[in-house]
Amino acid sequence: MTFQTTNPATNKVVKSFDEMTDVAVDKAIIKAADAFDEWKKTDYKLRAQLLYKVAGLLRANKKELAQMITLEMGKLLTHAEGEIKLSAEIFDYYAKNAEGFLADKLLNPVHGKALIRYSPIGVLLGIQPWNFPFYQVARFAAPNLMIGNTVLIKHAANVPQCAIAIEELFTEAGAPLGLYTNLLVSHQRITELVADKRVKGVSLTGSETAGASVAAEAGKHIKKSVLELGGSDAFIILEDADIDQAVEWAVVGRINNNGQCCVASKRFIAVESIADTFLEKFKNKLADLVVGDPMEAATHLGPLCTEAAAVKIADQVKRAVDGGAKILLGGKRVDREGAYMQATILTDVKPENPVFYEEFFGPVALFFKVKNEAEAIALANDSPFGLGGSVFTQDIERGKRIANQIDTGMVFINHPTWTQADLPFGGTKGSGYGREMAELGLDEFVNKKLIRISELSDPF
Repeated sequence: MTFQTTNPATNKVVKSFDEMTDVAVDKAIIKAADAFDEWKKTDYKLRAQLLYKVAGLLRANKKELAQMITLEMGKLLTHAEGEIKLSAEIFDYYAKNAEGFLADKLLNPVHGKALIRYSPIGVLLGIQPWNFPFYQVARFAAPNLMIGNTVLIKHAANVPQCAIAIEELFTEAGAPLGLYTNLLVSHQRITELVADKRVKGVSLTGSETAGASVAAEAGKHIKKSVLELGGSDAFIILEDADIDQAVEWAVVGRINNNGQCCVASKRFIAVESIADTFLEKFKNKLADLVVGDPMEAATHLGPLCTEAAAVKIADQVKRAVDGGAKILLGGKRVDREGAYMQATILTDVKPENPVFYEEFFGPVALFFKVKNEAEAIALANDSPFGLGGSVFTQDIERGKRIANQIDTGMVFINHPTWTQADLPFGGTKGSGYGREMAELGLDEFVNKKLIRISELSDPF
């Protein structure tokens, strides 16, 4: 297999890379295992020093790295710079806080003394997506390196330059050989990587199909797995919401990353008393978006990550219409070269429509009108996904009460689902399991070892 950088703004191939051989992969795993034997003995201060250096290099090379992201997967350049900034913040966060989070937890048993001590488990495999090629890696690598694990990264095939660049940052920061390793391998070889006895755990961000496959293989070999899969976040607008604020955030929530975000707002649910007002303003805002080159500052909406992705979402829209949905805005490919899709609003999407339970990974919003709060909650929960969601209301206590009834891993009040270093990230149902980020991001691939000290008079 050949890995290619294909600029989605033009659909032209820019650069190609060969897949690693079996011998090269085996040598990489050996180095990762050897590195673990030494890295697990280091103290938190030394580990933190490395992460701080990586964060500094990210900031120092922000413009160059952001351009690489935009070239490979089409993210707006300003958003790509924001991704580099966030990635650096994640490395800083864990460098600063991991030692405290991983400190011994003293217990108070009836007899004797006891504590929980956190220790690393070994070489980990991270299977990462293309849509946030630096941030996704940062939130997996940073906490696990601070724990004392070493990491192998199987990145998405369409962002090979980003994948290579991250490994080079670690090398420049002085990381020991094998501590952080990028594997240029196809997804067909993931099964053998998960099965490898030297790999002790696996984390995947991707599709439900890929997640089910990886989880099954990990379970077969009794290995811990963490899955962050798709999402179809509901964006609920209640009658007491600040409509203009809700509209502004609705555009951000749906169009961020050109609509290609697991926690993008995808299903907009408005109570009937304000539904028409919200919808008209939302439509006008989306209609005014400037479609163009993601490298240009004036562009609001860039291309999808690949031509295949654009074809897929255009087909989804067609299937939705064939199933009875109506197009309020957009609905077609943009008439220009590249993997572009118009900002689109679909209405009248009924449960019997074949796309009703699907995730739309692009600039397509589904709009629903409901009678009241109860119907809004029921519709929000009528999804196989359970990643995030939003509730817009000026009554915060009401918002919290509704949030408690939404079956997702995250709910934001008066803001679309978002991410930052000190907030845990993860979902439930078909959106996967486990958590990344914040203190919970250190809880997955770690041995929480009980140490109990008996007194001479201990009756046990």
